Parts: sequence; structure tokens; C-alpha cells
Amino acid sequence: MKFNDLDSIIRDFPLFSGFSKSEHRIIKRCSRLVYYKKGDIIYAEGAPPSAFYCLILGRVVIYIQGKDGNTNILEHLHYGKYFGVISLLTNEGHSVTAKATNDCSILVIEKENFDFVLSKIPRLAVDLSRMLSRRLKRKDIHQKTIFESTVISVFSSYSRVGKTIYALNLALSLKKETRKSVIILDILPQDKIHSLPQRLDVAGEKSIDLSKDVADSIRLTGDFIFKTKFGVDLLCFYYNPDDELCVKRLVAFLSGLVNDYHYLILDLPSLMDRNIFSILNQSDIIHLLSGPDDLDLRKTHNLIQRLVDEFKFQEDKISIIINEYKFSKITPIEQSQILSRKIFATLPRIDFSSSDRLIPDDPDCEYSKAVRRISRFIGESMVGLVLGVGVGYGFCHIGVLKVIEEENIPIDIIAGSSIGALIASLWATGRSSSEILEITSEFKEPKHIWGLIDLTIPQLGFIKGNKLHRFLKKYLGDKTFYDVKLPLKIIASDVKRKEPRVLDKGLLVDAVMASCAMPGVFKPFRFKEDFLFDGGVINPLPTEPLFKMGVKKIIAVNVTPSREDILRQYERIKENMKLNLVNGIKKRNWFSLGNYFKNTFGTNILDIVFSSVEILQSEVAKKEAQLADVVLHPDTSGLYWLELHKSKEFARRGEDETRRNLDKIWQVIND
Repeated sequence: MKFNDLDSIIRDFPLFSGFSKSEHRIIKRCSRLVYYKKGDIIYAEGAPPSAFYCLILGRVVIYIQGKDGNTNILEHLHYGKYFGVISLLTNEGHSVTAKATNDCSILVIEKENFDFVLSKIPRLAVDLSRMLSRRLKRKDIHQKTIFESTVISVFSSYSRVGKTIYALNLALSLKKETRKSVIILDILPQDKIHSLPQRLDVAGEKSIDLSKDVADSIRLTGDFIFKTKFGVDLLCFYYNPDDELCVKRLVAFLSGLVNDYHYLILDLPSLMDRNIFSILNQSDIIHLLSGPDDLDLRKTHNLIQRLVDEFKFQEDKISIIINEYKFSKITPIEQSQILSRKIFATLPRIDFSSSDRLIPDDPDCEYSKAVRRISRFIGESMVGLVLGVGVGYGFCHIGVLKVIEEENIPIDIIAGSSIGALIASLWATGRSSSEILEITSEFKEPKHIWGLIDLTIPQLGFIKGNKLHRFLKKYLGDKTFYDVKLPLKIIASDVKRKEPRVLDKGLLVDAVMASCAMPGVFKPFRFKEDFLFDGGVINPLPTEPLFKMGVKKIIAVNVTPSREDILRQYERIKENMKLNLVNGIKKRNWFSLGNYFKNTFGTNILDIVFSSVEILQSEVAKKEAQLADVVLHPDTSGLYWLELHKSKEFARRGEDETRRNLDKIWQVIND
């Protein structure tokens, strides 16, 4: 994304990303990019509605002034958030103050243009109006205590798929990972019995019957809320499938609850009635659970088609979660093909004797880890790790991973280019930092680098890459992106389209090979129908792919030396080449000349190409580093990019740099 280019900004902004080109043009015509300095007030509490704000770069704090004069912070906003909309839609004064906490770039649509945009883009108007319908400021009840809430519905087209256990653990995980307020709404038809009170160790029989008219439903809500020892609240509802008023009454309850809870988890019964579908449509996010076999998947596929075609659901709100509660021979790729959609997450099978509350009772099991990643994604607290390019310098990444393991630093997603892609792949498939360091022992001496080089007649590159492919195959085998322990993104560059490619499907060895194919050195790697080469050409420090995915906390490891260091090294290489040539001619030492030509077409050519590319990469990496919250830049002085035999020293430098920045890392994670 170019952060001064309106076309790029609007196209990539999450709220607008699914819009057509003509709709993007309307937004561009009606908006402008405004820069705010750290400490600037964007709008003040009580001020009249002014504009619709979309945060592009920087951070914004939302707060209210308490009666005691103290500032009460409601939310910290990052890229992808929009604000100021409720005041525009209600024409009331702002109920909060928005202030830039660092230098910010904000896309602004002024009040007079906002109505025009809504009239020309009806789906934006519908989406914002649906949000407004349950988020109206209820000053008659009490002051708003949070800025933004998220309603998540958990649903399945059939029972016994682990829906309630998932809803329970999602709520527990959201509370633990975000430290924000969470409530579960357990919604059942009148002939069923609520199980969540028992699972959350609360006693008593209290529930709200939505089929009955309650004079002041919102004021009575507090009397029916279960406060649990796990920090998650619970509210039980009964409804009548034949009574359409039940939905309206539930919306009334939601409009009060969104003032007090950041996350509302709706555990809906597996019934295919219109009331349930109407409740589903009130949600910001819908998690559809499916079993892993063919019949389950086809039922889920048909349900989604019905929701989209008949009830006009927005498909981007629906996330499919596969629960492997039973055995199936269908591969993840085949599952996705049956669904005709991407699978959002997979829940590993739970041991039969396991607790229902896996997040607090068994946090290290695979099921808990999967739910934890989902909750951190929803809670926008995902921590992304980015490993940059650098050949031998890239062994510094191993030391970084060592500290991450020892300090139990949570990493939710990892991305890498070139050598960073290789190390990220090894780690994501379950190898520890010590095991990865052991792999580098294959390069015990400088000459062992030739084990990766197979020269050929230069056309598209003078190294074929077959030896490198065999090396990668030895350690990655036939593993695919479905075999990784945490989400992995590998960055390559597309020759024809001249753009980055984020690889997250297929064989890992192919993706890594593509990402490592340095232009001019290796032949471009054929990946399906495309020719791909080194991801570091466009994204030497691939923070942007994670940033655009919504990862708000990024730790980037930039191992590329400074431009000045690279230029000095480049000059030394040229001087050495001249000296070797002159000495060989003067002495008529044909053996020396032979070595000269061997080195020229081998290591020295690599030096020149790599140094030239590295100069460009160092500048691009600096810009990409701006999107990271913490940038680790190990000191590689005295080391050389081809000294693969010094992997332990590289790793030590990476470890030292990470330990020096531990306080910064934890500050970002705990923010």
C-alpha cells in the first residue's frame, strides 16, 4: 500500500475492500487525506458531528471526561478502524473525544459528502444502519462505558458439532487475551435447557423469555446476568420460533448490552427458522461450525448459499470453522473445494475426558491454541513476526526465535522473505530454534556453500537451483501450508505482474524456493502458471502483507546491513577482484587466473549481484520497518553474508538484539 495514494488507501481499507471500482471512485471523490500531529484533538466530546474518519496510519485514543474530571479511556484505535459515524447518523454531538496518540494519517469524508456517499453506495448505508440500530447511545440508562462492541454469532446447520463448547471457549479466550468485557448470550427455544450455567459453575435458575413483553427490558437485564468466576458474564434467553417479536426484543437487549460489553457471543440453537436467521443478521461476525466429512460440509455450503441468496447476508461476515470432532479422510484442500470457500480455522479433536472449559483448564492443548489464535484475531491483539532477507545474515533470526521460545512471547502469525521464509517455514512446522541451528551445521566450512550452487549457462540465471531445492526438500519434505502449527505467509515476487505474491497454499518447499530465487542469480521459479522470484526484491521486510491482513502488533527482524556498510563492502569486493586479476597477469600465473575466473563467475559475481540488490533492499526495508511496532536490527559488523559456517555467531547476535529489546516487545504485546 502507498500511504499517500488515495486509490491504494481506499482499495485496501477493510471497510471498502469489497467495493467495486466505481464505488471506490465515489469515495475518492468525496474524501481527502488529513494528517494529525501527536496530541491533536480530532474531535471533542460534545462537538457537533463533523466527518466520517478512517484511520490509515498511526493510533487514536478514544476517551470521555468523567464526572470527577478524570479521563476515562474507552479504546485505542489502529489501522482499519473508522469512527465519528454514530454522530453523523443521529445528528447528535460526539459522545467521546478522539485524540491522535502519535502522528496519524486519516481518510476524512466531510459531513456534507457523507450523505452523498451513502446514497450512491447502498450496501455501506445498510451496514452502518444495522450497526446503528443496536448501538444508539442510551443516555437514559447510563453513560457509555466502551467505545465499540462486536457481536459474534456461533451457529451450525445441525447439532452435535461442538458449537456450545466452542462459544464458551471463545468467550473465555477473548476475556483472557484482550482483557476486555465479554458476555455470552445463551439463546434457546422454550423446550430446551440451558447448559452454560453449569459449565461456568454458576447456580440458580434465571432467564429472560423473549416471547413475553417486558416493560423496561434493558433496566431488568442486570437482574438476570450471571457473574462468573472466570470473568465472563452470561445471560440466558428463551424464544418462541413462531414469534417474530422475539427478534425485536432481543435487539432491544443488545442495544443496551453494547454499551457495557466489548464482545457479545451469541450461542444460537441449530435450528433453520427465520427468527434465528434474523438474529444472525444482527451480528458483526458469524462463525459457522462444520464437521469435517462430506455430508457436514455440503450442509454448511447449502446454508451459506441460502443466507446469501435468500436473506442477503454479507458473505465477508461469515467465517467457516471446521471442528475435527470425528475422523474424516477428506483433506483440507478438498474441504475447501466442497465448501467453495476458504476455511477460516480448524479446531483439533478434543480428548473425550477433557474439560468443557479448555482455555483455563488445559491451555496448552491444540484446541486451546487454535481458539486462542481466533480470539486474538478477533480482538485485534495478534502478534505478527516478520523475518527479513539476508542469506547468512538471516541466521540472526534463529537467535530471535530462541528468545521468543524461552520468554514465551506469543506469536500468532509469521511471515518471511528469502532466508526469512525458510527459517519461518521450519519454525512454523514445529522445529525449535536449536533444531534449526543444528540444520545450519551442514555448512561447517566456507567451501560447503558450493553444495547449494549448481552453475549453468546464464539465461534467466546462472544457478539452476536444483541443489537448493534438494536441500529444502530434505527438511521440509512434502509438507504443505496446512501442516503448519501457526499461520505462515511466504513472500515472493511475480515476474510478469511486477507485484508481490503472498503464498499460503500448496507445498512449502515450492513457496520457499520461489522466495529464495534471487533475480540474476537463480532462475525464476515456476509456481503453477507463474514465474516467481525472490520476495525480497519487493518486500525485503514483509511487514505490509501482515499489516494489510489486520495484524496490529508486528515485530520485524531486519538483518540487512546499513547502506553505508553495504557500499563499503561492495568497494572492497571490486578492489579484491582488480588486485587478483593484476597479480595473475603480472606473474603469468594461469592457475591464479583460473581461480580468478572461477571466483568471478562464482562467489564474486554473487557478491556484486547481492550487494547491488542489498543496497536497494536496505532502503525499502527502512520504509517497511515503519509499519512495525518493534524493529530488531542485529549488529552484523565483522560478519559476511556468505559466511554460512558462522551460523552460531549470527544467531548469538540475533539473540543479543532481542534481549536488549524485550521491554519494548512486552510493552507492545500488553498494550
